[in-house]
Amino acid sequence: MTTAEFTVHDPLQSDQSTPISWIRSHLLHNKLLILVMAIGAFGNAALAAVIPILIGRAFDVAKAQDVQSLLWLAIGIVISQLVRAVLQFGRNYSAANLGERLERDTRQELYTSLIGKSMTFHDLTPVGDTMARATNDVRELNLLVSPGINLVVGSANFILMPLVLAPTYSPQLILAPLFFTVTYFLALKRYLAVLNPIADRVRGNFGRLNARLAEAIDGIETVKGAAQEGQEIGRFEQNATEYRNAVIDQGRVEARFLPLLLLGLTTAIAFTHAMLLFLNPEWMWSIGGIGREILTVGDVIAYVGLIGLFGFPTFISLLAYSQVARGMAGARRILETIKTETELDENSAGYDAEIKGNVRFENVNAGYLTGIDVLHDISFSVKPGQTVAIVGQTGAGKSSLVKLLNRTYDVRGGKVTIDGVDVRDWNLASLRRQISIIEQDIFLFSRTIAENIAFGKPNATREEILAAANDAQAHEFIMTFKDGYDTIIGERGVTLSGGQRQRLALARAFLTEPRILVLDDSTSAVDSATEDKIQQAIARAAERQTTFLITHRLSQIRWADVVVLLRKGQVVAVGNHDSLMAEYPAYQRIFQQYTV
Repeated sequence: MTTAEFTVHDPLQSDQSTPISWIRSHLLHNKLLILVMAIGAFGNAALAAVIPILIGRAFDVAKAQDVQSLLWLAIGIVISQLVRAVLQFGRNYSAANLGERLERDTRQELYTSLIGKSMTFHDLTPVGDTMARATNDVRELNLLVSPGINLVVGSANFILMPLVLAPTYSPQLILAPLFFTVTYFLALKRYLAVLNPIADRVRGNFGRLNARLAEAIDGIETVKGAAQEGQEIGRFEQNATEYRNAVIDQGRVEARFLPLLLLGLTTAIAFTHAMLLFLNPEWMWSIGGIGREILTVGDVIAYVGLIGLFGFPTFISLLAYSQVARGMAGARRILETIKTETELDENSAGYDAEIKGNVRFENVNAGYLTGIDVLHDISFSVKPGQTVAIVGQTGAGKSSLVKLLNRTYDVRGGKVTIDGVDVRDWNLASLRRQISIIEQDIFLFSRTIAENIAFGKPNATREEILAAANDAQAHEFIMTFKDGYDTIIGERGVTLSGGQRQRLALARAFLTEPRILVLDDSTSAVDSATEDKIQQAIARAAERQTTFLITHRLSQIRWADVVVLLRKGQVVAVGNHDSLMAEYPAYQRIFQQYTV
């Protein structure tokens, strides 16, 4: 099992060693459906073989003018095909059900895996490509089973029938079916060897196409603001062209598939061989009593009819194996995502207690990309209940610093401790439940206002939600909406102003009553009067929590017990506002460009 920040103990365990074993382990949870599909596939092929056999016999009894036998043969064909229809229905139903279950189970496994990945993974992975894997690639797994594997299993049984039944007329007649089977699988092996890498390229190009689309849509305001629609269309067209070319290459390989030619050769060989034995009975011989002394006209017709069963695997294999190749390409991409190791783990057996709020940074180094640190040798401490202002110019590492508290990212050197315990030794869920980080870029879900406020505490009562909204100075504007707290807001809260989004995020934080509250410039979009009221609510809660403020507002910094000055990822000074203003010119310069 891969390391994850969050895991669900799914009873449907999967074998992730290879894509094939992964798919097989999921399918084996549905053994009854597999059995019904296998029986249906065999029955379909066996009863399909009944038709040429009975038709061959019909020619012989018609020649003998045995009308009663001819009638019974006709009834036999009808009954056999009715049974075949029932088996075919069971086979197709089971295959479709199996495909849907595989899609559901793998989608759930992938989603759980994505939720458990670290922020480093999500920061470095294009959202569009991830969405392509979670939607289109997962759908390809469904099609891999139905029609893919369903047709593959069915065609294999159709190949088996002539091999088994042809020798019952004469052992020599196995030559043509054997020729087709050997050459068919050799051609198939070569076909898949060429097709598989192209299928991988098709899925990869689709992922990049989707990533570009998601990026352009997410940044549509920037695109339009800079009048760069033409440029973005050109980039998308380039990705679409690469995807189209990959699909065309796949079609070109499929067009060169040989079994159609092999079927023609096999039919000619079979008919010629059967006619030679029909005309020269002395060439006939049997093995262990298998075979007949002479071939009748009906036997020749039945034998050539059995060879005709090769038509199903010939014509269907192009669709079936192409679908299997696309499904396996999707499986490789999905499994690659699931198996990608994250740098963090949930540490379910870790330290679990109520946070008091004693925070200490000891010689901390941290960064996002390998070999590149954005924080260097950070050291300072905070006592429970204190308010800390993190100050510095843009790019100093302020946001990176506070994200080490709840292990959004992990340190590379040194350690961060809370109440004397390294955050890496805490139970991750317990740690994060007691820390709220509110950033300037607020994310709100496309749900009701009440559900957004209660996101961190789903069982909150309406009274608790109202109290939190009042503390965050959000109640007044919420009630201006027709549906009040039941108003559904757009994705990311696009129907709200920046200040409204920030106040809802504050209400969400107040509701969970965190032991450590981090405000990352989270009141920048509210007016001064509203900010004063919010600050009063924060001050009331400060007695039971440790508060970190990332801000440029002097009114908030003066209120802080401790001010930490950062410059280029390093701590320049620690003190209160007055002492830093008196002793550090770098601190003074910061406020020359800030609005008080």
